[in-house]
Amino acid sequence: MDWLVRNVERDTILGDKVAVAQTWFARLKGLLGRAELAQGEGLHLVPCSSIHMFFMRFSIDVAFLDQQGRVVRAIHGIKPWRATRMYLDAHSALELPAGALQKSGTVEGDLLHFECGSLGKQA
Repeated sequence: MDWLVRNVERDTILGDKVAVAQTWFARLKGLLGRAELAQGEGLHLVPCSSIHMFFMRFSIDVAFLDQQGRVVRAIHGIKPWRATRMYLDAHSALELPAGALQKSGTVEGDLLHFECGSLGKQA
């Protein structure tokens, strides 16, 4: 199921085709094997407090979120073969195409809401 992710503070959309990775294997695999991440796509890793870009083919933006969905760290354009430090206050990570955070105006402290399917139910 795809999710729509909305920045409540800016009234902008970060993605409308965001998948969720909740199992250990799904989080480990992440975006590996993909050639790109199209605009509107994303991956929400739950739980997650750090990511790596080993074997990746493209750069991404990452927003680390607390349990309420507030951005505790925003990283723009992390390149392949890099890794982030561990963010102890992060509960999850939202991986997006490079430039998505800037395009949506998303900054640290913003609150993100995840809406399910075409009904727009909040999670």
